[in-house]
Amino acid sequence: LAARLRAEGWDVLGVSRASGVDLASPDAVAAWLADGAVAAHVADADEVLLVNNAGTVAPIGVSGGLPADAVQAAVQLNVTTPLLLTEAVLAARAPGADVRVVHVSSGAARRPITGWAVYCATKAALDMHARAVAAEGLPGVRIAAVAPGVVDTDMQAHIRGADFPTRDRFVDLATSGGLTSPDDAAAAILRLVARPDFGERPVADVRDEH
Repeated sequence: LAARLRAEGWDVLGVSRASGVDLASPDAVAAWLADGAVAAHVADADEVLLVNNAGTVAPIGVSGGLPADAVQAAVQLNVTTPLLLTEAVLAARAPGADVRVVHVSSGAARRPITGWAVYCATKAALDMHARAVAAEGLPGVRIAAVAPGVVDTDMQAHIRGADFPTRDRFVDLATSGGLTSPDDAAAAILRLVARPDFGERPVADVRDEH
């Protein structure tokens, strides 16, 4: 996504572990926001796109046996950080700026997967956040939680190595060529974002778009 946006001429501000910020740490996120990078980046922009992509499927396992610290980290990374980043962008945007927000969601937000209770719940939270913000009707603001399909990322490798009832489905997708490449997934998300009707459906799936 970042590479494609840069190639299209966007001025990209990226934040991730690779840039030295642990988005699963409340203290790290608070410190990064406090340094004013977001506000400075969007202050004079007439068009802003926020993509909340970072996430974790861990912890995988039956409820009642999940480590508390892993649950807390997942909620911070999958829910709290995207909401804080959204708030920061909306607070700092210039008057009249066009703002589009993409929460990268999942089919797991919309159907339960045994052993993924935390992931399902956190992604469902992003879906509802998008619905609620859309319902506010903020001028110039469009938002959608977008499921990108099953993408060939390191997270998928982690899933195939985990122990849960439907693991074989994900193994079959990988061996049969059923995974979407990250580049194709990024292209599909950006095609959706570019549509004039983006945000009219605050919960979306790239596989439904034609």
